[in-house]
Amino acid sequence: MSADLERMFEGASIIVHLAALTNAEATVGQEEETERINLEGVKRVADACAKTGSKLIFPSTTSVYGSQESVVDETCTDLKPQSPYAVSKLKAEEYLSGKHSSNLKFITLRLATIFGWSPGMRFHTAVNKFIWQAVNGKELTIWKTAWEQKRPYLDLGDCVRAVNFVVERDVFDGGIYNVVTENFTVKDIVGAIQEFVPNFRMKYVDSKIMNQLSYDVRADKIAKKGFKPSGSLKIGIGETIEKLRAIAV
Repeated sequence: MSADLERMFEGASIIVHLAALTNAEATVGQEEETERINLEGVKRVADACAKTGSKLIFPSTTSVYGSQESVVDETCTDLKPQSPYAVSKLKAEEYLSGKHSSNLKFITLRLATIFGWSPGMRFHTAVNKFIWQAVNGKELTIWKTAWEQKRPYLDLGDCVRAVNFVVERDVFDGGIYNVVTENFTVKDIVGAIQEFVPNFRMKYVDSKIMNQLSYDVRADKIAKKGFKPSGSLKIGIGETIEKLRAIAV
């Protein structure tokens, strides 16, 4: 938090600000630290970009929508973030929106929950966590209220393609865009895993963060700009299972 960002950004045309605390449940009880990194960090990056003329891509999260009883898009104003992580991302969005009239050129991408293989993948999110449990012969821990609930998910490849799309099309209009491959229920995810790992056990658990209503997120706004996701839940799960099995051998 003390780095000379202006010096670091000098000559950089675009900054993708990925640094953040992203494990929603782990931020509970860590509100001050979460805000310091996820909000104050964004402020410093944005201010440095404004001074150096670097364009900014800010990855936010669809978690800012929280519990919703109907399909939502970027026009939704009744936002209900349910974790310090989501609250900090929303505050960062609001800060950037206030910079829209300045010389800062930026875009906010509300990314859905990521799935798909990567060398540094996280295993605390639903799809990846369930895959890890299934491949390692552990019980799948399913949130009691989530079996039929629909949530937005984003294939990692689609995430990368969305960032590239913004860069190539120069979509730095200060807008907020949902980026979603598709909305799935836990039932959908478990069913896809079962095609590759037929025999596994499940148990139902409680969770402070995940016990919420479904929220179905539309991404028509970025689609109208020309971006179309091409990721597949089944393919993403299959690739991840293949990689994890290879590591286990």
